[in-house]
Amino acid sequence: QVQLVESGGGLVQPGGSLRLSCAASGSIFIFSIAVMRWYRQAPGKQRELVATISAGGRTNYAEFVEGRFTISRDNAKVTAYLQMNSLKPEDTGVYYCNLFHPIRQDDYWGQGTQVTVSS
Repeated sequence: QVQLVESGGGLVQPGGSLRLSCAASGSIFIFSIAVMRWYRQAPGKQRELVATISAGGRTNYAEFVEGRFTISRDNAKVTAYLQMNSLKPEDTGVYYCNLFHPIRQDDYWGQGTQVTVSS
């Protein structure tokens, strides 16, 4: 069983930065071969994919965060990160970490962390 715990959210002014963390429990091996993703959900909107990092470190970003956000992972710490710079009010929402288990072919989700960008 995999459990994910996000942290690092909060209130920040437009133009500011936050770094989200996603700590995973369970096997280091499973984490190291899993695809990690960050999603977000704004009030009244559907959850949307923000960024993806493969087991090999290849990254992909949604167009609306390209150049501002960076996804990374530290397999030794079984933790994924999302560095968010130049934040905008429209980045406000609950950010969720997702792990795709490569053997079970299952998705695991964290509880989410709130990010609010406002002056």
